[in-house]
Amino acid sequence: MEPLKENVSSHKHFIFSGFSELGTMKSLVSIPFLILFMVSLFANSLLIYVVISQRSLHSPMYILIACMASVDMSLPLLLIPNLLLNVLFNLRGISLNTCLVQMFFVHFVGTCQSTLLFWMALDRYFAICRPLSYHELMSLPRFLKFVIPLLIRNLVMILMVVVLAGTLSFCLHSVINHCICEHMALVELACGSTTINSLVGLMTVFLVTVFDFLCISTSYVVIFCSVLRSGKANAKALHTCITHIIVMAVSLTLVLTAFLSYRIRNSLPAAGRLFVSIMYLFLPSCFNPIIYGIRTTEIRQHISKTLLSCLPV
Repeated sequence: MEPLKENVSSHKHFIFSGFSELGTMKSLVSIPFLILFMVSLFANSLLIYVVISQRSLHSPMYILIACMASVDMSLPLLLIPNLLLNVLFNLRGISLNTCLVQMFFVHFVGTCQSTLLFWMALDRYFAICRPLSYHELMSLPRFLKFVIPLLIRNLVMILMVVVLAGTLSFCLHSVINHCICEHMALVELACGSTTINSLVGLMTVFLVTVFDFLCISTSYVVIFCSVLRSGKANAKALHTCITHIIVMAVSLTLVLTAFLSYRIRNSLPAAGRLFVSIMYLFLPSCFNPIIYGIRTTEIRQHISKTLLSCLPV
């Protein structure tokens, strides 16, 4: 067997096998994904339109919410069309280069979600704990000093993950047990050592997701302590903080669920595990605009006016 293995060249073309065990029921998977896809596009597009069109919403907090909506909308555009082609039309092939490009954008956009939550926490910290300096600190030149280093960090870490994945030899087989080019789903096909890939992937989780989460948590602890210490009933500011915390809690719950689904893979069917791993990337893009639209008074009022103006008189 060993000489045969040496003669096998590295695969450059792969086939997605996600949901293949469902057989003829496979096409039914498209229904919830298609519904959520339409909800995500409509809700995020409406939120972005309202923030852009209303001058009263041209403040840092609402601009950051619009940025989150843009990021949330980009993930379904990256994931769902490819998934629908797979489950509906059985178009399952993808080249290695295309797979790596998709992997980069999916994971980079994913890191931007946690980083945006960090920026939102920073915005609320400045607004509540340093109100006199808020406009100076949130001016574009000053705020870019917080934005650019984190974007560079995300870019470098995801590039390392993708480049290392691209250097592997895939001589075991060419079937990816997924519907998208997820990092570990591709790496597990490699026939050599993947220790460095696992280490860099773990390092990326700690330097991006865990670091952002710790900074977000610290910011909100300082904010709540500051409000309690001052005795001021800053209800509006705290209401916005709670909205951000709800969004963060939903995202973290989905991430932990997906993480645990891979750790208890023997207890879950493959289709269920795959469904969870896609939903943790996809569901926040549906929930976030709804949460912000319902809980943020100014946005809710403008959305209501926009929707009412579209109705026939």
